[in-house]
Amino acid sequence: MSLKFLKDDITRLKLEGNRSFSFTGLSFIYLLSPRMLPVFLFRLSHYSHKKVPIVSKVFSLINFVLFGIEINSSCKIGPGLIIAHTSGSVIGARSIGARCIIFQNVTLGAKYLDMNTTDNSRPSIGDDVILGAGAKVLGGVSIGNGCLVGANVVVLRDMADAERLTPDER
Repeated sequence: MSLKFLKDDITRLKLEGNRSFSFTGLSFIYLLSPRMLPVFLFRLSHYSHKKVPIVSKVFSLINFVLFGIEINSSCKIGPGLIIAHTSGSVIGARSIGARCIIFQNVTLGAKYLDMNTTDNSRPSIGDDVILGAGAKVLGGVSIGNGCLVGANVVVLRDMADAERLTPDER
């Protein structure tokens, strides 16, 4: 399923960049973008997570070495993901919804050491969420749809769905 989201990821990146486009043979060039390649490597890692776990680990390691981003292979991430700047991010969430934007140095994970990545100790992120630079979302909390988590904010409690804003109002 995660490889099917790749077209949506590329489309979203192009739309956010205000570029007119159509899917042609040159769309694969977007995979080489430092904003897209980590997402592509995650999609490959997630796809192979249950099928060939060692291959999944290799893709995760490549992502960590090249981009300094650690993404849990078992995390369910919806289509249209944008990782604006990958440096220093740790994504150990239970799930992330569609059309989310993640900036640099974001941490999504457990409050306490949890090497087994149990679902009840990991955050769940809704659709259309923006996670600002340095944001930390820790524990089994839920971030509602449309929320904006500001830069350097630490979230330890659930956040309800936000009021729907147009992209110009955000």
